[in-house]
Amino acid sequence: MQELIQKKHMENPFTRSPTLDTVLMVEETIEENSGEYNRTELWKNLPKKVMWQTFLVILDYLESINKIAFDKEGKIAYIWNPALAKKLSKRKEIRI
Repeated sequence: MQELIQKKHMENPFTRSPTLDTVLMVEETIEENSGEYNRTELWKNLPKKVMWQTFLVILDYLESINKIAFDKEGKIAYIWNPALAKKLSKRKEIRI
């Protein structure tokens, strides 16, 4: 995540680093409303206000670790499946 933030900061020096609480808030909101909102709608419906640039950094991060995906209409879906990840981690050929 730090590399992503540094890259974004080089592109835009006004980009802010999100706190863990903010990342978790955005992730939980996406999980609860998976497939309902696009970026702007999600941003407007967050429980607490977040700067737009910070919000975009969080979305980039969550997408880079395969927790969210965007459909062709721009709606955000939560795709992380912890039960499947736990099941796969028990396989001999997979290392985590």
